[in-house]
Amino acid sequence: MNVGILAFLMDCVIGDPRSKFHPVVLIGKLIAGLETWLYSPEDSDKRKFWRGLFLMLLVLVICYGATAGIVYGVRRLGLPYLSWGVEALLLSFTISPRNLAEAGREIQRYLAAGDIEEARFKVGWIVGRDTDKLTVPEITRATVETIAENIVDGVISPLFFFFLGGVPLAMAYRAANTMDSMIGYKNEKYLFFGRAAARTDDAWNYIPARITGLLLVLAAWLLKYDWREAWRMMRRDAVKHPSPNGGFTEATVAGALGIRLGGLNYYFGRPSFRTYMGEPRQELSPRHISGAIRLMYAATILFLLAASGFTWLGRGGL
Repeated sequence: MNVGILAFLMDCVIGDPRSKFHPVVLIGKLIAGLETWLYSPEDSDKRKFWRGLFLMLLVLVICYGATAGIVYGVRRLGLPYLSWGVEALLLSFTISPRNLAEAGREIQRYLAAGDIEEARFKVGWIVGRDTDKLTVPEITRATVETIAENIVDGVISPLFFFFLGGVPLAMAYRAANTMDSMIGYKNEKYLFFGRAAARTDDAWNYIPARITGLLLVLAAWLLKYDWREAWRMMRRDAVKHPSPNGGFTEATVAGALGIRLGGLNYYFGRPSFRTYMGEPRQELSPRHISGAIRLMYAATILFLLAASGFTWLGRGGL
C-alpha cells in the first residue's frame, strides 16, 4: 500500500497521540533549547537575524537527518511491511486531519447544546484571538477559519513534501512549520530572530496552498457545495489575506459554503481587522463547521489519489 495513504488511514483511526516522545514535541524542545542558546536581547538586529537563520538551518538538518537515518536503518532490515509501517507512522505524525476535525466537532457540539461558555473556552485552544466575548457566529467563524487555514500546513503540505522527497522531507517541513509557530512572530523579540523561520515557512507553503485551493474547488463540486463561488472567491479574495498562502483556502472555503470570513478580532484587548473574504449569502452557523471538515477530508483524499497516480505513472505504471 502507498505510504501516504497508509499514513492518512493511521491518522483517521488513531489520530495524533499525545506523548512527550511525539516527533513534533521533540522538535519543539529542540527549537526551544537552541533558542535559549542562540537568542540574546542585547544582540543587534542583524546579529539576531543571522542567529535565527542558523537556528532554522540547524533544526532542518537535524530533523531531516534523524528521520532519514531511521528510514534507512529500517529499510536495511529487508522487511518491506515493517518499512512501510514505520514510514507511514512517521508520516502520520506530520499530519493532523483527525485532530482538526475533532476540535471543530467538539466546538460544534457545544454550540448545538447552547453551551457558549464552553465553546468560547474550546475555541481559545485553536485560535490566538480573544474569545471570552465571542458570539455564536464569531465562534463559528473562528473555527472555520482555523480549519480552512490548517488544511495546508496541517495536511496537504506535509503530504506534498512526502511525495516530493519522502518522509525525511515531510518531517523537515513539519520542523519549519513548528519553528514558524514558535518564533515567527512580528513582535519585538522575534521580528529579526524569527524572520528567516517565518519567510521559510511561507516559501514551503507557497505551492501547496495553491494546489489546495484548486482541490477545494473540486471538493466543493463533488460534495455539491457552490464550486463556482469557491473558484470566484479564491480568485478574488485570496490575495486579501495577511498571509501569502492562507487566503487560498479560507477564501475558497468561504465561497463554497456561501459565508463570509474575516472581520474584526481582538488580541489582548486590542482590535485588529482582517479583510473580508467571501460573500455573506448565509448567516454563519455551527453547521458550517461540518462543511469545512467535509471539504478538508475531500481535498485530502483527492490529493492522495492524484499524487499516488502521478507516482505510479512516474514509475512506469502504464
